[in-house]
Amino acid sequence: MFQSFEVTSTPQFGKDRVSALRAGFDALGIDAFLVPRADEFNGEYVPACSERLAWLTGFTGSAGIALILRTQAIVFVDGRYVTQLAEQVDGSVFSVGDLLNEPPHVWLAANGSKGLRLGIDPWLHAGAEVRRLEKALAQIGGTLVFLPYNPLDRLWSDRPAEPLGAVTIQNVAQAGVLANDKIATIAADLSKKNLAAVLIADPSSVAWIFNIRGADVPHTPHPLARAIIHTDGRAELFLDKRKTGIEPEAYLGQICTQLPPSALEERLAAVSRDGGRVLIDADIASHALAEIVRRAGGEVVEGADPAKLPRAVKNDVEINGSAAAHLQDGAAMVEFLYWLSQEKPGSVSEIAAAEHLEAVRARVGQSMQNPLKDISFDTISGTGEHAAIMHYRVTTETNRMIEAGELFLIDSGAQYINGTTDITRTVGIGTVSEEHRRFFTMVLKGMIQISTARFPRGTRGCDLDPLARIALWRAGADFAHGTGHGVGSYLSVHEGPQRISRLSTQELLPGMILSNEPGYYRPGSFGIRIENLIYVRGAEEIDGGDMPMLGFETLTFCPIDRSLVIPELLTHDELHWFNDYHRRTCEALMPLIHDHDVKAWLENATLPLEY
Repeated sequence: MFQSFEVTSTPQFGKDRVSALRAGFDALGIDAFLVPRADEFNGEYVPACSERLAWLTGFTGSAGIALILRTQAIVFVDGRYVTQLAEQVDGSVFSVGDLLNEPPHVWLAANGSKGLRLGIDPWLHAGAEVRRLEKALAQIGGTLVFLPYNPLDRLWSDRPAEPLGAVTIQNVAQAGVLANDKIATIAADLSKKNLAAVLIADPSSVAWIFNIRGADVPHTPHPLARAIIHTDGRAELFLDKRKTGIEPEAYLGQICTQLPPSALEERLAAVSRDGGRVLIDADIASHALAEIVRRAGGEVVEGADPAKLPRAVKNDVEINGSAAAHLQDGAAMVEFLYWLSQEKPGSVSEIAAAEHLEAVRARVGQSMQNPLKDISFDTISGTGEHAAIMHYRVTTETNRMIEAGELFLIDSGAQYINGTTDITRTVGIGTVSEEHRRFFTMVLKGMIQISTARFPRGTRGCDLDPLARIALWRAGADFAHGTGHGVGSYLSVHEGPQRISRLSTQELLPGMILSNEPGYYRPGSFGIRIENLIYVRGAEEIDGGDMPMLGFETLTFCPIDRSLVIPELLTHDELHWFNDYHRRTCEALMPLIHDHDVKAWLENATLPLEY
């Protein structure tokens, strides 16, 4: 329904298209060109018409950027995608760059030729990124060239049309706060700061502010749109009317002026004239948008998107909706895990497992009258050595059967109108090794430490991240991804600014939803991840303590494979949490399951463990 599985591992792009791109360098006055995996909205998911990196290189991962020089071509990816990159791109044309430790601006400062002229499409690079590039090029006497058009678009003869996904209203019953109230709050803050307006460049913020959802990109239900909110409370929404039917258009007419996207430049310039001060988030908004303000005589005031933090701090309606969505999703997961347990080892493939889980989610959604709207990301379904690839995406060519003695990892999520889910379970197929169980238990210990953490106000994600790793560190192991990311409310499954990671300095606030997903990955052998979603709950008094403490409440309910746990490696408190979690899981999900055999499986899967 929502996910297709293609043959993507055979290199089929590269040489001819790179040559054609280079052939235009002289006319453009450049020596190199950057091709990000981004569109004009700088989101995680992009429409087919903006998959320029995939068209040029064949790489389909969600994070990457290509640097095409006259005699060299590099695709920069992070550790999640090194294996995928090797499978998808032509190694005789492209070399591999390190997106985290040596991204393009760092690479250029160290390796770029003197006087290099680097071309970019100014609509595809945020202001903060442009500054990094300009600083790097200055070190080699180079120049950043803002191109009047994207040369790839002129080469891409069969480029798909721009999306026109239908816009729907996110009623206050799901949103919790009226759009008019959100707009008024933002406008009042602008007035206090003597700002003329704010440009809302993030489609997820647009969706949240105006209480609408869309269908322009895979898995994230926001419309590709921008908005201007003025200090006097007026709001202008730049959204193609072909996306809005009669009801959404009438709704929007009560809270804003809906204008075509083509009107954005003129309206942004109008508010900027006579020195108008416009708030722009330089980490999101493209450089081209800030330049419109400057050319019109306005002042760009850089600051955080005013919807980012309120969007992350869920209200009670959003939290309750998410909790209900997770119970429904947990019931679907139980049905899936029961089905998997009944299949013979070697009879189910990675693709078949992913497809079956999606079908179960759809069926449960219909039965509970809360339909599955989409999956929240492409399912990671990997067994054996494939589970060791942190963001493995199975294709028809890599697809393999789930065999006895292996660990099978399935990381998946769903979009429901009342919430976004994300869950990972690792299960043993038949009898697995003691080493598998030992590392599984250490990962579980880290997950429990996050689940049970208590912390004072002001605590950041980087402060808690070590808790998930200590057991692994003691065993001389670690995992190379963050412990947790923020999650939206029927929006992006990867939402900032909240995270649990070594680099996250955002304070954790009550109402923030995060994932809790430590793991362990042994390349070529096996991989483990256990993931629940949690939210920060309000401060509570601790008996005998000096101050109230924040903590986490678990949203996800689904059995964790008991057969993989070595109880003796758990502390008394950890074992108590595990058994209590399974007790609550059984109590919460049993009423939602109607099949007798599935009920019996759930009861057995949640029996308490003992030393």
